[in-house]
Amino acid sequence: MNFKRVVITGLGTINPLGHNVAEFWENLKGGVSGAGPITRFDASKFRTQFACEVKNYEPTEYFDKKEVRKMDLYSQFALICSREAVKDAGLDFSQEDRKRIGVIWGAGIGGLDTFYEECKSFALGDGTPRFNPFFIPKMIANMGGAMIAIEEGLKGPNYTTVSACASSAHSLVDALNLIRLGKADVILAGGSEAAITPPGVGGFNSMKALSTRNDDPKTASRPFDADRDGFVIGEGGACLVVEEYEHAVKRGAHIYAELAGGGANCDAYHMTAPDPEGQGAADVMLLALEDAGLSPKDVDYINVHGTSTGLGDVAEPKAIQKAFGEHAYELNISSTKSMTGHLLGAAGALEAIACVLAVKNNIVPPTINFSNLDPELDPKLNFTFNKAQEKEINVAISNTFGFGGHNACVVFKK
Repeated sequence: MNFKRVVITGLGTINPLGHNVAEFWENLKGGVSGAGPITRFDASKFRTQFACEVKNYEPTEYFDKKEVRKMDLYSQFALICSREAVKDAGLDFSQEDRKRIGVIWGAGIGGLDTFYEECKSFALGDGTPRFNPFFIPKMIANMGGAMIAIEEGLKGPNYTTVSACASSAHSLVDALNLIRLGKADVILAGGSEAAITPPGVGGFNSMKALSTRNDDPKTASRPFDADRDGFVIGEGGACLVVEEYEHAVKRGAHIYAELAGGGANCDAYHMTAPDPEGQGAADVMLLALEDAGLSPKDVDYINVHGTSTGLGDVAEPKAIQKAFGEHAYELNISSTKSMTGHLLGAAGALEAIACVLAVKNNIVPPTINFSNLDPELDPKLNFTFNKAQEKEINVAISNTFGFGGHNACVVFKK
């Protein structure tokens, strides 16, 4: 088959580093940390008392009060970033066949706060079932994508990818394949998450997955550093307008980059730990590059999963060395989670935006908070520590791995 080419024509985000793409990119280049004390609830009794929250968020700046009551925070983030992406792409849906425009949205958890508040209210009551009629539609993980389609009247393919922290990377892989096959002209792909809640923080605390550096939150997310002690939970959303190339050219769209390939596989190893030798991660990168018609030596930059956890931060560099051989020493590696925290199901889409902007602007964002390299890691690898680096970037890939062994990789090129 002759597959159609696929490009990125619009970007949108709201995340701990900014309420839009421009703010996000400036803070990413500048090595700004989005971490700070938790304000969404009283975390004083929790082992971890900080997170990467969206700053100064007021929902009524984006929605009327009636709409706010009908949507969990993760759905609000979905609509905010999709609106920006559509505007950025210059799409006029009145001039398009809405049956050929879809939404594929990623969410690892969905409406966790809604679920928590409703169950808490019932548990603390007298046993009489008084549930909000919007409880179920606010909570379910597919509603973010559904709300985007409802707002814009988009009647093409619409579903949600749920693969833990790989969710929104899988949404991009699926969008790529549907457009390649001619099933759609445009797909709004991305993800959103809002899990900075008592059960979200408490649950990850019980797994000993979160950093407890409460005295210095801004330096807590420190991928590949010997002194790291866990990840920092984040929140927000990210959306990419994925479009068939000829369709984009015909309407005179600005093209950021080509979405050239994608890969997906599974470690099939453990519920929460990666394959310690990184074989699944190595394989998924090679699958994505093969899909893009590229070789490992073509890659200039890898935005790694890099969560600042003991097992993952060791396995992924091993995977890179397996997949890239000697070329691993020629490319740049960085973890933007060192700044944004870990957006769980939205991480893949946000880091895809970082890759797209790296390709467009020839700038590698840094891995901040580095002091001492983990002795298990190869010091010859370029982790782009602490400061952004200017470099010609023709090809960038983004890795995203989720609990359960779910691996996804997407490839962007000029």
